[in-house]
Amino acid sequence: MQPTLSITADWERLDEGSPEERACFAALGILCNNQWLTEGRDGFVNRIRTGPLVSAYHLAEWLAWNWWRLRWEPQSNAPDWAFAHRMATVGEGYVWPNITIFSDGERTALIAKPTVDRPATAFRYISDHAAIMPSLVFEGAVDQFISQVTGQLRAEHVPDTNLDRLWSELINERRDRDTTRRRKLEALLGCEPDEADPATINHLIDDARLLGERAVEELAADHAQGGGLLTADDLRQIAESSGFAASPRDAARLAPGALPPPRDVPAWKLGADAARALREQVGLSDGPIGNDRLAQLAGAETRALTEDRRGPNMSFALDRNETEGRVVLRSRWPTGRRFELARLLADRIVASPQGRLHAATRAYTYRQKMQRSFAAELLSPFEAVDRMLAGDYSGEAQQDAAEHFQVSELTIRTLLVNHRRLEREELDEDLTAAA
Repeated sequence: MQPTLSITADWERLDEGSPEERACFAALGILCNNQWLTEGRDGFVNRIRTGPLVSAYHLAEWLAWNWWRLRWEPQSNAPDWAFAHRMATVGEGYVWPNITIFSDGERTALIAKPTVDRPATAFRYISDHAAIMPSLVFEGAVDQFISQVTGQLRAEHVPDTNLDRLWSELINERRDRDTTRRRKLEALLGCEPDEADPATINHLIDDARLLGERAVEELAADHAQGGGLLTADDLRQIAESSGFAASPRDAARLAPGALPPPRDVPAWKLGADAARALREQVGLSDGPIGNDRLAQLAGAETRALTEDRRGPNMSFALDRNETEGRVVLRSRWPTGRRFELARLLADRIVASPQGRLHAATRAYTYRQKMQRSFAAELLSPFEAVDRMLAGDYSGEAQQDAAEHFQVSELTIRTLLVNHRRLEREELDEDLTAAA
């Protein structure tokens, strides 16, 4: 069933404040699949309400200003990330929902968390729910809400507001392909509109003609995690000095139409399905994959997995033509190099074939999450791991499975979390400790 999202405003009366604030004072509600993300206890009347009394104008203004980052920017370490993604930062004197919004490019998450119960707080949020939907569903809900707010401003005879200007500019930007490309790159870099270095954006656009537009977007998203922004020239030099020979034509491929469109499934499921389909297509059993076979599937030489010739803070494959290319791996550890090469294979199999670059980065875009899931399932098929563990999910048992399949213990834990054998909080703790 297709997820649904609505942001509602039931208009109320307010006797003070700016004209915009008074005109748009409302009981605000955010409803996803019959679950109120804004539900809480109203301290004034001592009862549960589906949402707080706030001015919808301020939320609409915040959504319009941050639209590009909300739509395209994944979780990251970019400066001021929270101000563009956490609704509690809207401000203006209201107690806003404790909801964090971010996208991996294909799907958008709204994570609602309860707020602390304090005597002086008029509204305490109690919703503890994660809503995930295709990003187009989120787009539609935001568009409808902002249109509702601007309509209310007209009905209350409040003209020429800052929201009207922001919304008009945003609509025009979204209609223009060149502007959309620039705004998307800015968002992936963790920047507000027009705050990124214009020369950097121009360089990325120029490199996209050679490397591929989607691949360059992955570079931008990785840069927001704190890495250096590599140009096409940088990548060529690194590939020659630190890479290994590869043949793009020899890499494994899946038959067209074997997988669903990305927005229809979570990234982890798409990656796992692709890995299972590849194993079946090439006749692999559910046991470990040796280095020679893995390199053959990826169209690379086996030395790439055994020699410690490290590149920058990401792994990548850079193609010269259909028969020649280079593969650069980041990790110094054998299990890490195997995982990275499997990720690059996933990028060839599942992602867009446009351009010469396939990058495995630290970003949390849909493409990178798909790669990680594919690599985990290809190298350590879940059903085989689950049979081996036989209900024993202790650290020692996970370590045994990791050694058997020649993967890291984190890979095994991620598989167990994705298949609900372990709670996600346990994985989150591992990731935090490893950061």
